[in-house]
Amino acid sequence: MRLKTKLVVSATGLTFALVLVLSGLFVSELLRQRIDQTSAANDVLAHEVWLMMRQAVETGLRAQPPVDKTDEALHVAVTDALQNNQALADGMNMVVRYSPTVQDVSVTDAHGLILVSTDPDALEQPVGHRMSLQSVQAGSIASQMKMVFGQPRVLDIEESLIRNGQPFLVVHVGVRSTFVRASYEPWLKDALIFALLAALAAMIAAGLLANVALQPIEAISRKLESLTIADRDAVPHVEEKDSGSDAVVRVSKTIDRLGQQIRSTEEGYTALQANLAQMLDTLRDGVLLFTPDHRAVMVSDAVAYFLNMPESELVGKRLEEIFEPDTALGGAVLRAFASGGQVSAEGVTLEDGRQVQISLDRIDDRLGGSSNMGTLLTLRDTESALQLGQELEVARRLAAIGRLTAGVGHEVKNPINAMVVHLELLRSKLAAGDSPGLAGAQRHVDILAGEMQRLDRVVQTLADFSRPMELHLREQDLRQVVGAVTELTAAEMQENGVQVTVSAPAGPLMVRVDAELMRQALLNLMLNGMQAMPSGGKMRVTIRRDHSFAVVEVEDEGEGIPPELLPRIFELYFTTKAKGSGIGLATTYRILQMHGGAMDVRSNAEAGSPERGTTFTLRLPIATGAGVEGRKAVAAGTSHKGMGERV
Repeated sequence: MRLKTKLVVSATGLTFALVLVLSGLFVSELLRQRIDQTSAANDVLAHEVWLMMRQAVETGLRAQPPVDKTDEALHVAVTDALQNNQALADGMNMVVRYSPTVQDVSVTDAHGLILVSTDPDALEQPVGHRMSLQSVQAGSIASQMKMVFGQPRVLDIEESLIRNGQPFLVVHVGVRSTFVRASYEPWLKDALIFALLAALAAMIAAGLLANVALQPIEAISRKLESLTIADRDAVPHVEEKDSGSDAVVRVSKTIDRLGQQIRSTEEGYTALQANLAQMLDTLRDGVLLFTPDHRAVMVSDAVAYFLNMPESELVGKRLEEIFEPDTALGGAVLRAFASGGQVSAEGVTLEDGRQVQISLDRIDDRLGGSSNMGTLLTLRDTESALQLGQELEVARRLAAIGRLTAGVGHEVKNPINAMVVHLELLRSKLAAGDSPGLAGAQRHVDILAGEMQRLDRVVQTLADFSRPMELHLREQDLRQVVGAVTELTAAEMQENGVQVTVSAPAGPLMVRVDAELMRQALLNLMLNGMQAMPSGGKMRVTIRRDHSFAVVEVEDEGEGIPPELLPRIFELYFTTKAKGSGIGLATTYRILQMHGGAMDVRSNAEAGSPERGTTFTLRLPIATGAGVEGRKAVAAGTSHKGMGERV
């Protein structure tokens, strides 16, 4: 069946069903109205009989009162009055004769015994059980249909004469269901004829409208074919022979081809967008893409570092809303846009002293059309680039030292072990002698032994630093890791007069780390800060989230580190302390590297400055999901021995 035929059949079928439902509701409403009219009319007739019954009783009792005051005498008198009253009998017969729905009329006493009736055979008989017409009237459409069109039955309408609060005489009007159906059938026939005519007219109208609505399909088919003409050149298109005259089929196939083209384009665009977003997230440079009317449509996460606003608040804003002309960066960017040309690595000094380079690139449409598709603005932190180079240099040096110490430690330790053995033998022999000169020799031997022990400790430390170790990575709440270190150092901090305050977020900050190594790294930094404040002071430990990184800042109020020494503080064995070994910060730096994190330092050594002190910042990637606990990653690094010190 052709699609056009299906549409016409569906439209006409739906219209027929709708007309059928409405017709059924109409017929049901007609039946309800007919039952209501029957009930109302017969209620009036029952009341008329009731009035005649009461008049007959009053007249009969005046003419022939009861022989005594007993109930039996009253019942006999009332029965005689009703049965001998010709007006009552004539009135009841007229109701049956002229009402189209009434079958019989009866009057019963309080016990249901028929005293008078239009049916002579029913006299002195108990009245039979009949369904009340009022209950049928209050019932559902289904029950009314069943009553009218089902098995014939007699329905009852009653009205009572009350004496002493109890029914004394009851008028019963019997309504036959077949009579109700006979009076309803003319209405039903008219309604059905009207419904059939309406259904036929609606079906014809629906078919005509569906046929007219499908007329523009040919024009739509030609337009869609023109949209897919380029795809036909690449992919051969073959029409079925029997579908050439069916425009709907051709349009359907053309839409399918367009859908395939759109899906392919959308998949390519989605992949490109995901790759671009991933690339932007890894850049330290701030990247903003503007439309020709200078509205930001793409912003990298790193822009927040330069503008102190999250990238979600910048997308969709105009250039003038993002960059203020009275700021150094804003003025430089606005001037670069106003120049209308390319800008390459123009240096700008921000209000806080940071050095930033801005680059502006115009994006032209090489395929024709608009000459300017947008503008790409790049913000580069010069200090960050320099710091990255320094970190790479430190990592290179540490790697070289690791390779060197692995062999040096082995070569130096063996001779030291032999020398220690022989010195012990010499010491034992000298201790057994009595010559006075031997005492001086003993002193030199002791000095030599002490120096060799110190050399052994240095070699052991060097070997520990270069030994490969295992990372036991698990998801940890960074707040708990920091809390364990502050609790561990609380007593020592109190003894040295250092007050430690910790600022942390309310919720968990999950990172995937080796908790023991991270505690060692934090312990090194906190002990360094304590040693930098010999007279006591305040130390602030701040835990926060910065986009996809968890950040820990350890800030002290110590003497600070001179600017000329800052580039060397992470070098192995570099120290300015008399008793320092120079491996504490190198160890901490290596631990951060092994966890895929970063570490930087800010320091102010200016005497008398209120900002004097040092701040170490640790950055760790936030855990993206639960992984396999206890995964071990072997890397060259430090041992678990912490030597907390400060250069």
